[in-house]
Amino acid sequence: MLGVAEESRSMTAKSFDERAATWDDDPVKVERAELAANMIRAMVSLDGSERFLDYGAGTGLLSEALRDDLGSIVLAEVSAGMRDVIRGKQELGTLPADAGVWDLDLTVGELPDDRFDLIAIVMTLHHVVEAVRLLDVFARMLRPGGHLCIVDLDSEDGTLHGVEFEGHRGFDRVVLERQLREVGFEQVEFRPLLELERPTGRYPVFFAVARNARQG
Repeated sequence: MLGVAEESRSMTAKSFDERAATWDDDPVKVERAELAANMIRAMVSLDGSERFLDYGAGTGLLSEALRDDLGSIVLAEVSAGMRDVIRGKQELGTLPADAGVWDLDLTVGELPDDRFDLIAIVMTLHHVVEAVRLLDVFARMLRPGGHLCIVDLDSEDGTLHGVEFEGHRGFDRVVLERQLREVGFEQVEFRPLLELERPTGRYPVFFAVARNARQG
């Protein structure tokens, strides 16, 4: 029998499976990935050798935007439908053929041995019930001095996802910065990225970057 967290993950993956084929048809999602990529270039010194983990990668839009700026890419995504789209892009050449495509949920099971210079998570953290646990895992998976980049919602009143949503109603920046520092990050910075427009209102989205201060 599935626990609450496991059931939530299963339902989320199924929901994204159903939307995968048309995900890139939304210009807002494409623009968001481009804006996030530009922010990463502006706030992280990339030299082209970085090993990059795109966690909760969706259809790989962020990795597409950054493919020429990085050394190697791993796209981690629990939705099989999204992974199918990623593999289709690899066949077309819009994503590197040698990029790793992982069915990976870092909130359960053993951690992979791989270490990364850069990890990004775009509009995924608010779906993760154990968000602080995931931030700690990211710190462990980053090499010393590596960077974590987060794109997600500022605190909202719950109208964006509705009352049955089991994730987070966005994030308070002060609280999130404290949580990042508590698990081993430093030099935490936030920037506004965009606003989502919905019938229920406007929802600000931030970009955050933090440097891994752990030594090994």
